[in-house]
Amino acid sequence: MAREQGDQENKVIAQNRRARHDYHIDDVYEAGMVLTGTEVKSLREGRASLVDGFATIKDGEVWLQNVHIPVYVMGTWTNHAPRRSRKLLLHRKEIERLIAKTREPGRTLVPLRLYFKEGKAKVEIALVRGKRSYDKRHDIATREAAREIERAQRRRR
Repeated sequence: MAREQGDQENKVIAQNRRARHDYHIDDVYEAGMVLTGTEVKSLREGRASLVDGFATIKDGEVWLQNVHIPVYVMGTWTNHAPRRSRKLLLHRKEIERLIAKTREPGRTLVPLRLYFKEGKAKVEIALVRGKRSYDKRHDIATREAAREIERAQRRRR
């Protein structure tokens, strides 16, 4: 039986829009996740939250912390803990690069998106630097100026 391409191809489960507002994004990496069966079923229902999530590196492995995947409703005693640590699957060279870059002050790893790609759960993590409040105000001002320019151009047409 052929799999339908449209429904499972990069189906976004959760996004962390707040991260794009609070941080300067330097590098983005795609990582697989080690999950239990009930976690995958819960993700297929489209339920997850990346709000307080972050990634840490321990003993040469990358771990995703504080990402909330709710308990699967139809699960039994084999259900998972909603905020457990989950191991991320990255290439060794990527992990070594992340170890070197996270040692710099002010850098951290934050999840941006959680999605399915070819039937497998993936997370997009980013190496970020924190923004200051004046940086956030500057970004809002430039966005509003771009919107105003676009409105003026539409009125002229």
